[in-house]
Amino acid sequence: MNRTHAFLEVRALSKTFDVSPPLLARVLERKPRQMLHAVDRISFSIERGQTLALVGESGCGKSTVARLLVGLYEPSEGSVHLEGQEVHSGLQSKDSRAMRRRMQMIFQDPYASLNPRWRVQSIIGEGLKVQGIVTDPQEYKSRVENLLTTVGLSAADVTKYPHQFSGGQRQRISIARALATSPDFLVCDEPTSALDVSVQAQVLNIMKDLQHERGLTYLFISHNLAVVRYVSDRVGVMYLGRLVEIADKNELFENPRHPYTRMLIDAVPKLKTTGQPRVPVQGEIPNPLNPPTGCSFHPRCPHASSRCKNERPDFIYQHSTFVACHAVEEGRI
Repeated sequence: MNRTHAFLEVRALSKTFDVSPPLLARVLERKPRQMLHAVDRISFSIERGQTLALVGESGCGKSTVARLLVGLYEPSEGSVHLEGQEVHSGLQSKDSRAMRRRMQMIFQDPYASLNPRWRVQSIIGEGLKVQGIVTDPQEYKSRVENLLTTVGLSAADVTKYPHQFSGGQRQRISIARALATSPDFLVCDEPTSALDVSVQAQVLNIMKDLQHERGLTYLFISHNLAVVRYVSDRVGVMYLGRLVEIADKNELFENPRHPYTRMLIDAVPKLKTTGQPRVPVQGEIPNPLNPPTGCSFHPRCPHASSRCKNERPDFIYQHSTFVACHAVEEGRI
């Protein structure tokens, strides 16, 4: 699946969490250990200057992938490579600062991700100090002011606190903070989900302009397909910790192949079908502690067969799309 000379490559990445009850409870109540497979052997690649969007219902593992890529979580299996260098070994080496400068993250909630006791200058400039990029106080202040103006805020805002800004302005501060170390890869974990629609458009336009100006590479995580269609070049669809389809944006929205992708797109309201009832995503997500055998989507899939219930599908390449589905492979869809 990985493209030649990809900027970022993720290979068979997995993350398992131990969610077992305390030892004493397990002994007294004879309960077994419980392991949650939040991310289950996913692989993908992103080319320099491109945006890959990950979509899926809540709890499918998107945010866990984001934290794995930037080193907030240690992977249980697999690896992440940034221009050929293994990320997690690079973050543990003596030269870890160089790797950390290249990868930054924009978090989902602009109200929770900014320290309310710090002024904007300290919030944005923290990375400059920690990384030792700037030592001169005057240059430090100038860099922070330039970052603020880059995201559409005023240089005079450096003395303010987060509570003095709206949600959209706070998210601009988060973007400025992420840009402080001049990274070339940004992980955006639903950066507009907590914002009004009009403010979402402003933030997304800023991010697209910055990508064009600085050659940034994005992993963009969202559950909003309209936003994904606007910002992405390629789209990966996740379900219960697994990738089920990866395709170029236009191909995926115009000709979705996996039944789950079709259900997600059918649930989106469309102007030409105004007044008609929408088709909701059928069924409920299974318990992730006890996932279905075979294809994890088969309990909700209208095309499921006995093979789907017993055998996990591998990715096949069909019409410029990677899809993991027995029904597609067998020509039943």
